Amino acid sequence: MLRQLLLEMTIATRGRGLYDFTHRVQEWIAQNDFLDGLVTLHLQHTSASLLIQENADPDVRADLDRFFARLVPDGDPLFDHTCEGDDDMPAHVRTALTTVNLSIPVSGGQLALGTWQGIYLWEHRRAPHTRRVVLHFVGK
Repeated sequence: MLRQLLLEMTIATRGRGLYDFTHRVQEWIAQNDFLDGLVTLHLQHTSASLLIQENADPDVRADLDRFFARLVPDGDPLFDHTCEGDDDMPAHVRTALTTVNLSIPVSGGQLALGTWQGIYLWEHRRAPHTRRVVLHFVGK
């Protein structure tokens, strides 16, 4: 018999950067005795994103931040939308280039992630925020 369950999770950020929350998703799977299925994560924001990325070397995350800072710099005169600061529109562009949804298989009660993969919220704003992620599991 298939089961499904929703959870809204909050993640507090300290400003721009990648925040690993893999363990929180795995704990939710374990607490609910999910065995096999699919967990979908949806971020309810337009200036942050979700990412599956390497969780071993923090240089990878720092390099990603530096690359996006070069690709979509804060204060770029191209942008008119600056009502929340010069990092506002660049954050929206960074989100548009990444994603706000992830789907991850669950197998044997474990997230089917690779050895060096983790689930990250990528905060694109400089100021701290509280972000909401909705998790939806379907399976058994």
